[in-house]
Amino acid sequence: MQKLVSFETDTQKLEALDALASVQHRDRDHLLNEAVDNYLELNNYHIGLIQRGIEQADAGELIDHEDVEKMVQNLRRAK
Repeated sequence: MQKLVSFETDTQKLEALDALASVQHRDRDHLLNEAVDNYLELNNYHIGLIQRGIEQADAGELIDHEDVEKMVQNLRRAK
């Protein structure tokens, strides 16, 4: 089931969206639906990572601050 949604955006974004749609031989609705799908997927991914981190913290699977500092120092040296 599809529902109609409307929202306001500035002219520059709309022009850029329409230009992209033209280049891709798609319509505006297709690009907007694709953008919403990507946004939801990315946010669900981030929520999953956060939940995993909370579960690890609750289980006591943490890294000491000093160890993190050492890792960062090693990464800086590796550059």
